[in-house]
Amino acid sequence: MTNQYIPQIIEKRWQDKWADTELYRSKVDWSKPKHYALTMLPYPSGDLHIGHWFAMIPSDARARFMRMRGYNVLFPMGFDAFGLPAENAAVQRNIHPARWTYANIERMRKQLRTMGAMFDWKREALSCDPSYYRWTEWFFKQLYLHGLAYRGEALVNWSETLQTVLANEQVIDGKDERTGQPVIQKLMTQWFFSITKYADELLNFDKLDWPEPIKIMQTNWIGRSEGAKVIFKTESGDEIEVFTTRPDTLWGATFMALAPEHELVEKITSPEQQDAVQAYIEQAVKTTEIERASESREKTGIFTGAYAINPVNGQRIPVWIADYVMITYGSGAIMAVPAHDQRDFDFARKYGLKIIPVIQPEGENFDGDTMTEAYVGSGQMINSAQFNGTACSNAKGRKNPGINAVIDWLEERGIGQEDINYRMRDWLISRQRYWGAPIPMLHKEDGNLEVVSDADLPVLLPDDVEFMPTGQSPLVYHKGFLNTIASDGSPARRETDTMDTFMCSSWYWFRYLSPQYNAAPFDPEEAAYWLPVDVYTGGAEHATMHLLYARFFNKVMRDMGVFDDTAAAMKTRGRDPDALFDEPMLTLRNQGQILGEETIGHYVLASGRWESKKLIADKVEVIDRSDAPKEFDGAQGEIMRRTENILQVQTASDELTTIEVTADAQITIPTLGESCSVTQLQHHLEIQRMSKSKGNVVNPDEFVQLYGSDTVRTYLMFAFDWQKGGPWNSQGIKGPQRFLEDVWSIVVDPAKDGLAETEAETKAARNLRRKTHQTIQACTDSLETFSFNTYIAALMAFRNTLHSAKRSALYGSPAWEEAIETMLTLLAPAAPHISEELWMRSGHQYSVHQQVWPAFDPEIAAEDEISVGVLVNGKVRDRFTAPADISQEDAIAQAQDLPGVKRHIEGKRIVKAIYVTGRLVNLVAK
Repeated sequence: MTNQYIPQIIEKRWQDKWADTELYRSKVDWSKPKHYALTMLPYPSGDLHIGHWFAMIPSDARARFMRMRGYNVLFPMGFDAFGLPAENAAVQRNIHPARWTYANIERMRKQLRTMGAMFDWKREALSCDPSYYRWTEWFFKQLYLHGLAYRGEALVNWSETLQTVLANEQVIDGKDERTGQPVIQKLMTQWFFSITKYADELLNFDKLDWPEPIKIMQTNWIGRSEGAKVIFKTESGDEIEVFTTRPDTLWGATFMALAPEHELVEKITSPEQQDAVQAYIEQAVKTTEIERASESREKTGIFTGAYAINPVNGQRIPVWIADYVMITYGSGAIMAVPAHDQRDFDFARKYGLKIIPVIQPEGENFDGDTMTEAYVGSGQMINSAQFNGTACSNAKGRKNPGINAVIDWLEERGIGQEDINYRMRDWLISRQRYWGAPIPMLHKEDGNLEVVSDADLPVLLPDDVEFMPTGQSPLVYHKGFLNTIASDGSPARRETDTMDTFMCSSWYWFRYLSPQYNAAPFDPEEAAYWLPVDVYTGGAEHATMHLLYARFFNKVMRDMGVFDDTAAAMKTRGRDPDALFDEPMLTLRNQGQILGEETIGHYVLASGRWESKKLIADKVEVIDRSDAPKEFDGAQGEIMRRTENILQVQTASDELTTIEVTADAQITIPTLGESCSVTQLQHHLEIQRMSKSKGNVVNPDEFVQLYGSDTVRTYLMFAFDWQKGGPWNSQGIKGPQRFLEDVWSIVVDPAKDGLAETEAETKAARNLRRKTHQTIQACTDSLETFSFNTYIAALMAFRNTLHSAKRSALYGSPAWEEAIETMLTLLAPAAPHISEELWMRSGHQYSVHQQVWPAFDPEIAAEDEISVGVLVNGKVRDRFTAPADISQEDAIAQAQDLPGVKRHIEGKRIVKAIYVTGRLVNLVAK
């Protein structure tokens, strides 16, 4: 057995050993406290990138930590395997989505195993496997039967060129990001889940230990608004319902605006406006909702030729169509109050519409003709009939006196009523795709719908489909799939839309509990022990979709009785199920992002003529920084930014100089020659997200081959604040590499002075034990708080202590043995392979990962001596070393006797003296 540390050999050996012995197999054990640790399952794109490692490795380390602390830990893994990329691959590579997906899964499994993570692979779940999506379909069926799934019309981004629906993120400036072709808004019949019925409960985070930004994002996404629903009637008698959060401003409504998609547009538009309105609508639907809602975008509109009557004052007001009004918010119609809403104000000024102020602060005298912006503050109602003088605050809903009074008045007269509106829309789950979970519904000839029976689940995806850009699912053209028989024997047509992949990821942690279970989505006996998830880790970018859908799904399952058997099983084991099914994950922590590595720009010498502080350069030469001349008439430095022919160069004095390169300038780049263009000059790239298009993706496999998995794991935990992330640094990994090599050397290589025969209670031994227990405390605190960088930093500091101890007579003593065992057990969560190897080489039984996390003794960890700072009138003046148990009286006396303190208190009276135990003495002298 070689004494050389070769991670590639030992890591593979231990990974095989762990698999053979099922070391990480998690089983129900009611004699132990449970800990369900979950990290977000990946999409099988084909390769794990460094972002996957950054999310999973610290999560794995903490799961290991919890296991060593006596918890029975479940830490599973699976794949969110349905989705559009597989279908795109089918078209581009002429390969079936299933083949592409399963090949990627196999590759990623191998990569995941090289991590050395403690995943329980017996619990793996694949969302594209029929045994999984059978239950995804079953859940859809339950939502439908409980009135929570329905069909309705929705606006989608439609590519005429591709004949398909595009996601919002695929549309930029009204065009398909891939083809550059125009995209329009199109109404299509889709399937929805009634998530809005749970809006208020989703706003309650009392039981969740989740990051505050996630709660805020979900709160804003749900967007609960209190106000009133008011009916306006057109002159032809048509009713237009509006929702307003400011019914106290009704007297200031000077026009109405409808969304271009509003159902009344065609009906109320006057004949002379028909052509213009139609042309406007055709243009408006080419713009996505996100762009239309942008605050910075200029608002546009057109007059319908129709008028409505303001129900509070009988005023005749024009009805317009405006692109900033969304059919997906409220009723798709607004009462416009330009004096008190900036968008309405801008619109009114643009089109010459009336502005009437109805709220005014004391001391002001608003005039609609001269106002320069909308007033949105508090004040008193004016121009509002009997409500003049009523106070209006910035409070929401009935807490605002003006709103409260007006709502009562509207309800008394039957022209409006109190209402609550939500920004969040119902969850659109239809996808016109093949590679997704089928929707288990039948369309009968008589127009009715029928849900597929449990006996016929799953509705299987056929293998022999053709992928054509028709805008419909390929299932539409597969007669064997499409045509079927209803329960009454009549012909029927299967639903050909498939489900949003977020449906699959809204319940996957339940399937991990029992992936082979066939009687239900999960085994209630397993669920009774493991649920709910204790710690969930993953990206904050999922705040308003996956994480919100997961919460909704959990609450729906509770209300549909899915947890009833689990609750019964809990009770038989003496576990109280009360409120355990309200939320899916008790604690959530988000990792930051690993960003691209900074790229250094070219170092240039530029010469030409100066115009003010800008150099007009006719010659630019790229040189090595080390060859830079001390003096130069032009400008020299690193290119920090380039915009066309304008360079921003950072000089040796850290100042930025602007260089304008002329069109005929001579540009020399040694690696390319003398006739180069300005576009070939490389500039300093700011830190940015990793992406294939930017060419800055880090492949972890390369670093594992070079340094080993343990080094990559340790680097990812040490180099970044896990909850913030930061730029990748290729050179930074060498520090963790040296650290692990040092630990190996400390344990494996014999001490030059040989073994110590006995352990005397020497100062050195006490210091080593003290440092050992201080390190235990530091590592424990860090892992409890997800502070992985300080955890590794504590181990690195302990490494230095061990180096010093090994050179002393402590080597081989009880204090030394305790220190080495402690180092290996503390290191095991971060670097499992080397810890296992060194544990075995130290003569211990397999496995280090089955050891108990060491406990620290506060008395041993306490310092014998402390360094105490002394402040005089708030400023540090001196320090002294004292016994750790020094009394307040002695500390103050010793502080006053210090030379650096005496100079500042001489001739003065000490009016206050405080000793902060173990830290400082604070003296106030006058």
